[in-house]
Order: sequence, then structure tokens, then C-alpha cells
Amino acid sequence: MSITAGQVICCKAAVAWEAGKPLVIEEVEVAPPQAMEVRLKILFTSLCHTDVYFWEAKGQTPLFPRIFGHEAGGIVESVGEGVTDLKPGDHVLPVFTGECKECRHCKSEESNMCDLLRINTDRGVMLNDGKSRFSIRGQPIYHFVGTSTFSEYTVVHVGCVAKINPAAPLDKVCVLSCGISTGLGATLNVAKPKIGSSVAIFGLGAVGLAAAEGARIAGASRIIGVDLNSNRFDEAKKFGVTEFVNPKDHDKPVQEVIAEMTNGGVDRSVECTGSINAMISAFECVHDGWGVAVLVGVPNKDDSFKTHPMNVLNEKTLKGTFFGNYKPRSDLPSVVEKFMNKELELEKFITHEVPFSEINKAFEYMLSGAGLRCIIRMGA
Repeated sequence: MSITAGQVICCKAAVAWEAGKPLVIEEVEVAPPQAMEVRLKILFTSLCHTDVYFWEAKGQTPLFPRIFGHEAGGIVESVGEGVTDLKPGDHVLPVFTGECKECRHCKSEESNMCDLLRINTDRGVMLNDGKSRFSIRGQPIYHFVGTSTFSEYTVVHVGCVAKINPAAPLDKVCVLSCGISTGLGATLNVAKPKIGSSVAIFGLGAVGLAAAEGARIAGASRIIGVDLNSNRFDEAKKFGVTEFVNPKDHDKPVQEVIAEMTNGGVDRSVECTGSINAMISAFECVHDGWGVAVLVGVPNKDDSFKTHPMNVLNEKTLKGTFFGNYKPRSDLPSVVEKFMNKELELEKFITHEVPFSEINKAFEYMLSGAGLRCIIRMGA
């Protein structure tokens, strides 16, 4: 039992007081975990585009003050009533979506969309009692997607915590809590390219490069990267991308360009931009008879996907995925083992590292488009 179990812990957290304003390192109070909750000591965290999007409050109802962060690695400090599969000292990855193991989705082999713990960006409190576990001098501070890892300690529902190999370096595997697993799983679990097949990746940000990494692991012989920014092409070679297409360089739709390059279309495509035009192109560029397109990016709420019905009748398949179809508690430990076995290369995703006291630099890197993932060292 932890010596701090059952007690309020005072620690440092990076608090967003207003939308789009620099985070402020504050002394916060973190309450003990309640039933089916776990209090974690965060050792490393990283910044994801999702954090930035909601920090900027674009098209969202602002919920501030708030503690962001959802890609992280840490250890269990204490557990609440009813938690039986975790104990203090366990090495874990908190995850923005969960696995209660009781609902129909969790019991299905085909879904990872837990009814109880599916991502909710509007809820800033814990499910147990509708209250926050963070406060500053009595003022509640809102949670973010149930994780809030920009704090030295945080409280998370047990269903959103994946126990992993204690030998795994947390400063590397922490990036598996969101985007990297999303792209990787989109390819390995949903697109499922065969050895020697061709794969097109739309969007060469961190998620798209993770999808390319999945295609490399699967043994694809041609991995075609599609992006409007040609500066990304050299970096993408490290992730197995063999050919590049910038739609701006052509006077015809990119799906036609890819079809000409591949004698009728690629075997698989993965769309990682959220652009509705990229989604349509990703679907229409796969080969008839067996081609599979997988949508990962999140479109604008008013977007409409339009394609000719013959594309479906000609046996092109369109799929979507959420978090790469990984169940957080059941599947993430095996993804960590891919890294431990040197099958999955994570180091190339990590382009910057900063101490917690300089967390705002991570935002600067992402907003300027410099790099992929910035590791933030807690307690520094």
C-alpha cells in the first residue's frame, strides 16, 4: 500500500485557464481515487493534436480551467474500491478511451467502442460522482478525456488504464496512448494488407506515419504517401514510404493518379487527414474486386461523403476505425511488446523532449509543424 493512499496529494500541474493561452504551472490538490478509479504518478507525457484542438476551443464549448494531456506513461500510486487487476507500483498507460469489459462492445471481438468509457470531450468530471479530483484552493479544475496527464498525479477510471511490461521504457511507449496506436492499428487491424501488397497513406502526420509503419510491419511492397506538404516526404521514408504523391502537382484527381501508378488501384488505403476530399480519394483509389479503404481522420460535422454507387458494386470496401480497433486494456500490452521485440520502431516518432517546466514549448513545436511527438519529462 502506498504511504499516500487515501490522502490528498499536492503536486504540480500545467493548467489551461483560458482557451489558447499558455499553460500555467500550478500547485494542485489531487483527491484520492474513489470506487473503480486509480491514481497515477505520471512520469512522461506527450502532446497530441487532440490536446491542441480542444485547448484552442475551435468549434467547441470552452471548458476551463482544465488540465489537458492524454498520451502518457506512469505508475499506479493507489487504487480505489473494487479495483482488483492493478496495484501500486504497476507500470501503466492511461488511455482516452476505455474498456469496461462488461458492455456488448467490450464483449464483442469486433468492437473496441465501450459503452461506458467511450471518449467524451465534453465531460470534465469523473463518472463516479460527477466531480473533479483536481482543485486549487477549493476551486475545481476540469479533467480532459478522463486522463489529464499534464499533472504529476492524476485520477483515471480503471477501465482507461492499460497495465504493461515494467521493463518497457515509459519515455518511449507513452506515445502509444493515442495517435501512434490509432494509425498502426488502422493498418494492421482493419486494412490488413498482405505481404507484397500496395498501400496508400493519405496524410503524413504522426497518425499517417504510424499507418505507414503498420504497412511496413505487414510487409507491403509499395507504400505510397499522399500529402499536400512535399517537405514531409523525406521524413516519411524512415517509416517505409516508398513513393510520394502531392495532389497539387497534378491536374487530375489524385485517385486517378494512383490508379495509373498501380495498374488499377492500390490494394489498401488509409486516410488520416479528416479532409472529406481525401476520404473520397482514399476510397476511390483502391482496386476494384478486393480494395479496402480505411478512414481514420475525423471530418467536420457538416461534411458529406459522396461517391458513385458503382464503386461499391464493383466490390471496393470502405471501413472506419476508432483507436485502431485496439481494446485499451486487452490489446495495448501486446503493442508495447511489438516495440520491446524491435518489431515496432517508436524512437523515430519522438522528435523533441522538454522538461515539464517548459511544456509550452511542446505547443510551439506542434503549432509550427516542427516534429511529430514531443516528450515532456514530469518533475523537471
